Amino acid sequence: MKRFITKRLLSSTNSLRSPRCFSQLAQNQTPLPENEVPVPKPPPFDYSPPPYTGPPADEILAKRKEYLSPSLFHFFNKPLNVVDGKMQYLFDENGRRYLDGFGGIATVCCGHCHPDVVDAIVKQSNRIQHSTVLYLNHAIADFAEALASKMPGNLKVVFFTNSGTEANELALMIARLYTGCHDIISLRNGYHGNAGATMGATAQSSWKFNVIQSGVHHALNPDPYRGVFGSDGEKYAKDVQDVIDFGTTGHVAGFISESIQGVGGIIELAPGYLPAAYGSVKKAGGLCIADEVQAGFGRMGSHFWGFETQGVVPDIVTMAKGIGNGIPLGAVVTTPEIAEVLTRRSYFNTFGGNPLCTAAGLAVLKVMEKENLQENALVVGSYLKKRLTELKDKYEIIGDVRGRGLMLGVELVTDRRQKTPAKSESIHVMEQMKGMCSTHPFLQLSSGLPSSS
Repeated sequence: MKRFITKRLLSSTNSLRSPRCFSQLAQNQTPLPENEVPVPKPPPFDYSPPPYTGPPADEILAKRKEYLSPSLFHFFNKPLNVVDGKMQYLFDENGRRYLDGFGGIATVCCGHCHPDVVDAIVKQSNRIQHSTVLYLNHAIADFAEALASKMPGNLKVVFFTNSGTEANELALMIARLYTGCHDIISLRNGYHGNAGATMGATAQSSWKFNVIQSGVHHALNPDPYRGVFGSDGEKYAKDVQDVIDFGTTGHVAGFISESIQGVGGIIELAPGYLPAAYGSVKKAGGLCIADEVQAGFGRMGSHFWGFETQGVVPDIVTMAKGIGNGIPLGAVVTTPEIAEVLTRRSYFNTFGGNPLCTAAGLAVLKVMEKENLQENALVVGSYLKKRLTELKDKYEIIGDVRGRGLMLGVELVTDRRQKTPAKSESIHVMEQMKGMCSTHPFLQLSSGLPSSS
């Protein structure tokens, strides 16, 4: 199967206060001996990487500890040294093949080193890699046109950035400038980035430093599995109105949310939530921002954008990750009227929209359409979810199977009724999955919350 698969294993880490704790906790786990774990034989694949001649994993790890930020952490008792990638597979220093169920955090959407994407990057790199948007180049204009064609309504003006954090920062600033208000509403358990405004909009303590984060109100999370109202989206949305009525002047700058919370644990918003929440925000004069950094670009299968699953059209859409298949690229798309606010002063991004990145982005979009990757996400994702649900029916430790397309999550619990997070069991499963020729589904540490991816 020449397609990329994403699924995620969910677990809670309420007692952990830092992402770095994962590797420390993992070291305390005692994995089963390899001979007790059945290892499936991977299917044939017509690619073998060239012999690796670089430094071994231990040497790389030592350099990381000496020269890179101590905030960096790694998965597995024995970290994986990834030296090669081809389509849905990764290869380690010994040439061992792994099925990539992570994709660089939901980023590699059409396969590692896809020949069409590589060709576009090489060709553009041989012509010109970077100049400035102060000069003309067709790459940025062509990609903006193609991207706008995938958007609903009058969403047609594109601002290119280098990441999802940058895109969300810009979106929040635009909303505040356009409305003249400062207050932003986001959801508890959401993640939107690690800069100033986006850290404020993020509502997971693991990802928030003790710096000024003003003007953000976190509404009740419409979590169908653990939320107080189950799958009743309209009941959760009443909290947005309450936040407006009791926490603001009655006017807000905007509301930002993911359609499926990625870092928060593949939490799909309860049905009917966004239409009701958007209604309250618009009545308060605010703009509605859809964070599609992880859920967008066909990953849902049924829809190209996650917000479409709720039948809404936002005022601003942010995107990154899958937009470039690994190239540092992000974007903000909005209407011509809203986009005008940035003409009040000079707005500029040195690398945003450079020829190399936008040529890659256009190639990715063409590959997705040519190879029907959205349909593939629907077909493969539906099959995968069905099989995971069958496992849930068989094993008590699986508390929930959720998500859609190729953005799926499995949450492990020690008690289904109490929904007690199975923390050590999740880490053990991850270690075993590495040994079964598969990279782990993402397990994100998050404190103070019942589930995290």
